[in-house]
Amino acid sequence: MNHSERRRFKPLSTLSSGVADNSLQARTLCPSAKQYAGLHYNLHNLYGLMEMNTTHRALLSVTGKRPFIISRSTYSSAGRYGGHWLGDNESIFKDMYYSITGILSFSMFGIPLIGADICGFNGNANEELCQRWHQLGAFYPFSRNHNSVGMSAQDPASFSQAMQNSTRAALLTRYLLMPYLYTLFHEASSQGLTVARPLFYEFPKDRETYGIDKQFLWGSALLISPVLTQNTVKVKAYFPNCIWYDFYTGLRLASEGKYAVIDAPMDKINLHIRGGYILPTQEPALQAMKSRKNKFGILVALSDSGLARGQLFWDDGETVNTYETGTYNLVTFSAAQDTITSELLHVGYKANMLLGTVTVLGTPSRPQSVTVNGAKADYEYDSEHKVLHITDLSTDLLKPFTVQWKLA
Repeated sequence: MNHSERRRFKPLSTLSSGVADNSLQARTLCPSAKQYAGLHYNLHNLYGLMEMNTTHRALLSVTGKRPFIISRSTYSSAGRYGGHWLGDNESIFKDMYYSITGILSFSMFGIPLIGADICGFNGNANEELCQRWHQLGAFYPFSRNHNSVGMSAQDPASFSQAMQNSTRAALLTRYLLMPYLYTLFHEASSQGLTVARPLFYEFPKDRETYGIDKQFLWGSALLISPVLTQNTVKVKAYFPNCIWYDFYTGLRLASEGKYAVIDAPMDKINLHIRGGYILPTQEPALQAMKSRKNKFGILVALSDSGLARGQLFWDDGETVNTYETGTYNLVTFSAAQDTITSELLHVGYKANMLLGTVTVLGTPSRPQSVTVNGAKADYEYDSEHKVLHITDLSTDLLKPFTVQWKLA
């Protein structure tokens, strides 16, 4: 590149701090390089898109199954072909915090499979940073620990048993919620919705949510409030105006749209379920394919009026275009008047799908009896947190069912 071209393609001084080496040609071709369709300056970001497109078509041809592609270089419509990670970050708390904005932004760009390098790519991550980042990263739509050559090891096994235990717990929570996450990805694919989303998506009239970048949601129902600073065991979290339930205990929190300071010990990331929603779950195993053989559960978070709704999308996890060909199952769940019912919107995938547990948050008192399809069911009641646990079920999810409980 000659002197005049360097001047032409030199970033503005106000933007130079965000451009590698203060040069548009850093780590890539000169912007003035001529390509078949024009100057590299005009085509740079299209390369990643075309690379994803070509790789996607090649994998389809070779395997006949759903491709899994992650690219750092993306462009509009890249989400149709694969996912994205946010690139080379630093092993510092600030970059962990910035990752939330990146994930929410790319979700709105139409790339729902999005994540950042857990524990950071450049630099050496200490245990506290890596522990907190694994907790947050368990709720990236694309979750991956990625390290640079020559840096200290940052996989959980490189740290203390306590760090390993908390990381395992966070990941098991992710896998427990896999049916909910999978359903969100189906909605992203079929309707253009987001998987990870900012609070203002769900509460657009609440102006306080507009600037919140330290919390986010999975879909409409799961609020995630991570620790993003060093030496911190409490989190100031915002709860929009509705009913929320602690994911771990079921404790009810009624908010009128206020901040609350909540405990965040080193072994915990705060999660809250929004009242009025039903989340499908599945007992996790060491591998996703083995998890798929386990029974499902539903986690019912009742609204103030005792209502809740949710759905489950399920297919074989690898066949292409199951929605278009109808080889999937779609089940909706509804709760009202101390009763939960299911409705089969579509049954096109043959599978052994059994409901094993039902958990109802916000049950005001101990039931006198609980029945599933008219038969008595085993249950426990947590009077401190007002949670009803219905267990030891083997109810066919591909047939309509009814769960009822009778209060005193």
